[in-house]
Amino acid sequence: MTRPKIYIETTIVGYLTAMSSRDLVTAALQQVTRDWWASRGAFDLFISQLVIDEASAGDPAAAARRLEVLREVSVLETTEDAVMLAKALLSGGAIPSKAAADAFHIGVAAAHGLDYLLTWNCTHIANATLRGRIEAVCRASGFEPPIICTPVELAEE
Repeated sequence: MTRPKIYIETTIVGYLTAMSSRDLVTAALQQVTRDWWASRGAFDLFISQLVIDEASAGDPAAAARRLEVLREVSVLETTEDAVMLAKALLSGGAIPSKAAADAFHIGVAAAHGLDYLLTWNCTHIANATLRGRIEAVCRASGFEPPIICTPVELAEE
């Protein structure tokens, strides 16, 4: 039996490695992320070069923590299909142009046939009002969309 394949979007590694927040909601999301990460053995994890680029930005010490965690995750190629799908997501109105990077995360995950896209980005990726459009554009482009979810939704029983 093959293990489910998950694309890890940058917000996951951000919550995983950040200093514990004093904000109760953020602290809870960080803990959920850490708990999920501890149980990740049931999945094959993947990222793209975009995740590495985003994780590399900002405070050097924080970036180093993020990149250290990502060392064990397989990097997917950003294929022509992924780029084409990302552009279709943008031109089709599924993802706003100001969130082009988010379209590329979805494009890479879908073009590689991954089962899930794990994210805390509920503005442009894990957004119920956009989900139908995202899925429609993926399917119209010949790709099955990944299930877009947060660590809360992907928790093991």
